[in-house]
Amino acid sequence: MIDKVLEYIAANEATIRTRYFDFLRIPSVSAQPVHAPDCRRAAEWLVAELTEIGFDAAVRETAGQPAVVASHTGPTGAPHLLFYGHYDVQPAEPFELWTSPPFEPTVAEGPNGQQVIARGAVDDKGQVLTWLTALRAWHAVAGGPPARVTVLVEGEEEIGSPSLDAFLEKHAAELRAAQTVIVSDTNMWDAKTPAISTRLRGMAYAQINLRAASRDLHSGLYGGSARNPLNLLARILADLHDDDGRVQLRGFYDAVPELDPAQAEAWKALNFDEAAFLAGVGLSVPAGERGRSPLERSWARPTCDVNGMWGGYTGPGSKTVIAAEAHAKLSFRLVGQQDPQAVLASLREFVEARLPADVKAEIEVFASAPPVTVPADSPWVAAARRALEAEFGKEAVLVGSGGSIPVVESFRRILGLDSVLMGFGLDDDRVHSPNEKFDWACLMHGARSHARLLAELGAR
Repeated sequence: MIDKVLEYIAANEATIRTRYFDFLRIPSVSAQPVHAPDCRRAAEWLVAELTEIGFDAAVRETAGQPAVVASHTGPTGAPHLLFYGHYDVQPAEPFELWTSPPFEPTVAEGPNGQQVIARGAVDDKGQVLTWLTALRAWHAVAGGPPARVTVLVEGEEEIGSPSLDAFLEKHAAELRAAQTVIVSDTNMWDAKTPAISTRLRGMAYAQINLRAASRDLHSGLYGGSARNPLNLLARILADLHDDDGRVQLRGFYDAVPELDPAQAEAWKALNFDEAAFLAGVGLSVPAGERGRSPLERSWARPTCDVNGMWGGYTGPGSKTVIAAEAHAKLSFRLVGQQDPQAVLASLREFVEARLPADVKAEIEVFASAPPVTVPADSPWVAAARRALEAEFGKEAVLVGSGGSIPVVESFRRILGLDSVLMGFGLDDDRVHSPNEKFDWACLMHGARSHARLLAELGAR
C-alpha cells in the first residue's frame, strides 16, 4: 500500500504546490491585531482541507487566535497519533528587505533545486503541509490513514502560545487519548540527511523598561547633569556577560549539567562545520561561551541575547535629546533543569541592583518555557527512524535543537504525552528573517516520510 501512496504524492506535485501557495498567501501574523481576521481565515482553510479528506474538523475558540482540532477514527485497534503544527507566522517586516512580496510565494533556484520564498514557507506552514499531504495521499489511496489520527493546529506559537495551556487543559480528555505527538517544526541535519531532535532549549523572554526624567530633555541644557537611561541600560546589558561569554545572573548555571562524554563524542562525530555555518550569514569568528564546542553551545548550553534596544530619537537626521525612557528586549535559551521563572527573578534582581536614584525599572515577561528532553529510545522514535531511513537511504541523526517549542513541554505536563520531533527545515531557511524559504525537495521528502511513518505505525 505504501508504494501506491508514494506514487500518488509523486503524481500530484502540481496540486500540492497549489494548496501550499494558497496557504502561504494568508497573512496569518498572530503578533499583529490587524491580522486577526487572517488568522481565522487560515484556521478555516485548514478545516476545509481536513474535512475534504474525511476528518471531523472544526475551528475551536481560545482566549486568543482560534485553534483547529480534527479527528479520524482510523482502523480498529490502530495506534492513536496526535499531529501538531501552527498556522501563525512571524511579522514580515522589514518589507523592503524581501526580494518578493512576503505573502506572494515565489519560486527560485537554490543549491538543492527549487525553493519557495514566502513568510511561513517552512515555519510552519510548509512543515504542516508535509503531514497534511501524507494524510491526503492515504485518504485518496486507502480511504483514510492506517492509524487513528487527531490533528491540533494552533495560531499563537509565534507569540509564545499564551492560550494553549488553557486550551489543552480544557480539551485534555479528548487530546490525551493519543499515544504520542508528531511535530514537524525542526530541521534536518543537512539537505540529504534526516534528523530527529531529542532536546529543545527552553525560553524566557522579557523586556526591560527604564525611566528617569519626566520628559525627554535638551542634551545641551541637561547633558552632564541629568541621568541618561539609555547610557545606563547599555551598561546593564553589557554587564550581563563576562569576557568568557558566561551569563552573570545569580544562579544562572546552577541547574545546567555538564555534557555526558558519550554524547559529546557522538556530536563530535557529526563533524559540524562551524566556519561554513557562520559564513552563510556573513560571519567568520565564533562567539558565545568560551571553551565549549559549537554544537554544545547550540544544543546544551544556555544563552542570553539582546533582541532589541531603543529609546529617544531614532529617526533620520539629528535631534539632541536625553531620552526619558530606555527599553530592551532579551531572550534566554535554557537547558537542563533551568527554571525560566527563576531566571526571570534573577534578571529583576540584576537590574534593580544597578539602578541609581531617580531611575525606575519595569520587567515585562512575554514568554517562558522550560527545556525539554525527548526519550530517544521510544517505539515511536524507532518507527520514525525506520521511516526516515527508508526515505533517505541513510540513518537519521539524533540531534539537539537550539530553538524552543514550548508546546512540547505542555504536551508532556498537561497531557502526559511525549513527542516525535521529525522536521524537514534547513539551517539556511532564513526562519523569522526576510526571504524565508523552504526547499521543494525538503517538502516532498517530508510528505513521503510522513506517509512512510503512517505505514510503519499502522503496521504495529
